[in-house]
Amino acid sequence: MRDTPGITMNSRSARSWSLRKKAIASPELVIGTSILAVLFNFIPGAKAQSYPDYSPLRYQLQHTYEGASFFDHFNYYSDSDPTDGFVTYVTKDTSQALNLTYATDTTATLRVDTSTPNPSGGRNSVRVESKNTYDSGLFVFDIIHTPYGCGTWPALWLTDGANWPRNGEIDILESHNHGSHGNEMSLHTMAGCSMDVERRQAGTAMDGNCDIGADGNAGCAVMGDPSTYGVGFNTGGGGVYALELRTAGIRIWNFARSKIPSDIHGGSPDPSSWGLPLADFPSTNCDVASHFRNMNIVANIDLCGQFAGMSSHYTQMYGCPGSCADFVASNPSQFEDAYWQFGGIRVYNASQ
Repeated sequence: MRDTPGITMNSRSARSWSLRKKAIASPELVIGTSILAVLFNFIPGAKAQSYPDYSPLRYQLQHTYEGASFFDHFNYYSDSDPTDGFVTYVTKDTSQALNLTYATDTTATLRVDTSTPNPSGGRNSVRVESKNTYDSGLFVFDIIHTPYGCGTWPALWLTDGANWPRNGEIDILESHNHGSHGNEMSLHTMAGCSMDVERRQAGTAMDGNCDIGADGNAGCAVMGDPSTYGVGFNTGGGGVYALELRTAGIRIWNFARSKIPSDIHGGSPDPSSWGLPLADFPSTNCDVASHFRNMNIVANIDLCGQFAGMSSHYTQMYGCPGSCADFVASNPSQFEDAYWQFGGIRVYNASQ
């Protein structure tokens, strides 16, 4: 389980969940939250004076993750799963031997094992963490395919696993099971970071308190529509997610393949020209620089666990059969679509 403030935290405690994100399984709560957010954001003068200055920054390329060397820039996490999933995260050697990670000149793929029958300790899967760490920057993820299927809990995120939650967590893409409800973007922090403020975004605001000690570590989340994840996103060749992390705030954009801005294609990205982000986490009541630092890029595909395995998500929401662990163990062929495929990742920093 994730540790609470004041208790010594395991160096790999990141991404352990209690009964969080209950709003995903509750459309009534989503609608109610949306109405409150709209009313708040359009009350004349409500927090308007506090909204941060997102003046344009000039970004220059810092790191590139692409081509045959993609996985050379990552470490493989192979400890036990801190979220109680029915999964075995394998080493680099095992992953390559099982063909769970591989790269070509144009793509990099991470997938779940689709051949081993009835594994006793959990189905083999992959979690990779970048060797580089970041305090700020513009992260552009070219994503061709997002993983989905009963029992899956994939995520693409930034965190400092050795110092979680002190150095924060940013979930850029996260979903569960078939993922057709859309992508959930969220922050998880120590106390003192709130999003109950004016926000300018296309997604639907959920919980406003980012503190891991509040509301069972629900975090402060924003939901995208069904086109932002799974089949809805993969159709047409996926697209681009872009994360801007700066002192003014954290913003996330999503572009379908056919609508990727020309400045991204040209290698000179300018977020100020992209319009409304899908998710906006302004610094109004959150000191971004102190809550988010020294973070790795992490991509993984968990199975079952404290989120995807919940009956409200696994059975009630998606109608997946039997128990999650039994399904994952006995149906290897059902994980053919449980893979990430990246065209590449580029990280830019702001020039002085």
